[in-house]
Amino acid sequence: MGSSKELRDIANIMRRDVLKMTTKAGSGHPTSCMSMAEIMSCLFFSHMKYNVKDPHDPGNDEFVLSKGHAAPILYSALSRAGAVSGDLMSLRKFGSKFEGHPIPSVFPWAKTASGSLGQGLGFGVGLALSAKLAKQDYETFVLLGDSEMAEGSNYEAMQLASFYGLGNLTAIVDINRLGQSRETMLGHHAVAYKKRFESFGWKAIIVEGHNVNEVLSALKKKSNVPKVILALTIKGKGFPYVENKEGWHGKAFDEGLLNLALKKIPDVSMPEFNIEKRKKSSHRVKTKQVEISDYHKGFKLATRKAYGHALKNLAEADSSVLVLDGETSNSTFSNAVHGKQYIESFIAEQNMVSMALGLSKKGHNVFASTFSAFLSRAHDQLRIASLSSPNMTICGSHAGVSIGQDGASQMGLDDIAMFRGFPESMVFYPSDALSCEKLTILASRIKGLKYIRTTRSDTPVIYGKKEKFEVGDFKVHEIAGKRSRDRLGHKDCVLVGSGITLHECLKASEKLKGCSVVDLYCVKPFNKKKFVEYVKKHGKRVVVVEDHFKEGGIGEMIAGAINGSGIKVKHLCIRKIPKCALGEKLMNVYGIDSEAIVGAVKGRW
Repeated sequence: MGSSKELRDIANIMRRDVLKMTTKAGSGHPTSCMSMAEIMSCLFFSHMKYNVKDPHDPGNDEFVLSKGHAAPILYSALSRAGAVSGDLMSLRKFGSKFEGHPIPSVFPWAKTASGSLGQGLGFGVGLALSAKLAKQDYETFVLLGDSEMAEGSNYEAMQLASFYGLGNLTAIVDINRLGQSRETMLGHHAVAYKKRFESFGWKAIIVEGHNVNEVLSALKKKSNVPKVILALTIKGKGFPYVENKEGWHGKAFDEGLLNLALKKIPDVSMPEFNIEKRKKSSHRVKTKQVEISDYHKGFKLATRKAYGHALKNLAEADSSVLVLDGETSNSTFSNAVHGKQYIESFIAEQNMVSMALGLSKKGHNVFASTFSAFLSRAHDQLRIASLSSPNMTICGSHAGVSIGQDGASQMGLDDIAMFRGFPESMVFYPSDALSCEKLTILASRIKGLKYIRTTRSDTPVIYGKKEKFEVGDFKVHEIAGKRSRDRLGHKDCVLVGSGITLHECLKASEKLKGCSVVDLYCVKPFNKKKFVEYVKKHGKRVVVVEDHFKEGGIGEMIAGAINGSGIKVKHLCIRKIPKCALGEKLMNVYGIDSEAIVGAVKGRW
């Protein structure tokens, strides 16, 4: 790009665009955009290298707008650069690509959904780490608001970026002093921000954010460690009536105020420019047939251990597979994978999920694991990931009371509910080593947000190597016995189990001499039609057994799905905060073992 004046002119052109867009929409965050106009001008029209015709060009410098409410100025920048077409004045209208906060499925230049503050830097760490792993030369830029620097997830990202030496990552903090309702904690004290970043091993540079020469100079400085540009700016810059004043966050101007503002902001022609793009780069993915472990029926092995074996086989067969773990790899058994295909995320689950999403966006087939109980800490990161067209698999181990003596705080008892709640997610719950391995391989071949729930205890292998497992299906185990009534006097009933409770259902079925058992290895999506048809042929009674709280679990899912079908359901689950004891004792006390199942079938309906 040419002169400093041309960059200043583009900044003012974008300010005018933003004001017109938000006034037309009747909502938005114009003052938050106005403070960062020069930063955006320098990035998109001078420093960054990208292919304006292809947001997915692997050589593109990556830009992450962590302060997603400033989306109008991103739309303006990409529109003025010729990267996107469409009417900017359709901002926030139904069907417009220019939504209030961008999501990838609607606006491909945004690789992640934004708007939940504090997540952009972790996502950027994933993008930058991918470049380092693949030895690609693109850079990653993350623009943050100063208000979101209060979010602890940023500090998780800061420490890991430093640990991995991501000199290709630049964060830019728009320090405009004002948050939504008041001044930020640090206001314009840039030195305080500088000390914080430097304490995490970053190179920090303070600039006057409306001075394009200072911004460009900072962008050009090379660093072997991650770099942050602390840009002192003025919220509402360009219109003195609102500059640096509280009470204007998230408020669009009315027509009268818009006209006054446009008189203050120079009306100039768009300069000519040439955006450079990087040379085509490629990263070869090596693949071969995945090996399947040869487990013999009856052999006992925990599904968490089988998950590790599956990861090892996958990583050896597919170089795009990356395994992340929250420093629990010797318990989740993800440590079966070594070298560059394993990334230690440490005990920072929020950043692990954001980083996993970033890595997945660069073509990696990502598997991230920790204890299921700890995933609730990253609920919002998972929610944002689910809105970002992800390709990542999350594994939660040590689920339920069956883990035993560690106590209630370590027992994942609400994880199924959490993952079921995410749009277009898939939830797998294997019961033995073979099904776990097959489902892990299945997850590697399908796109989306996938969850695998594994168990701590060893369980016997019940499936053969040729058994097939598909999305949305279930397995049926029919125990020989009299179908309508047996000598115990109970009527036919279908037992539904998943994971460890499947084995309790199988034990109960033997005692009941005739109950069929459903292995609901795929909790979501659920084949309602097939399930209802099967149950209606086998007595119209169901006992659902799960090592999970009632709310949002398998039982509530089935009850809702078969409502109106005439099928009766009993639901055995964890209904109290569990105490500490051996797993078998707890399953008995809280009524999810074979003894409780037999009692439920024989009891009053």
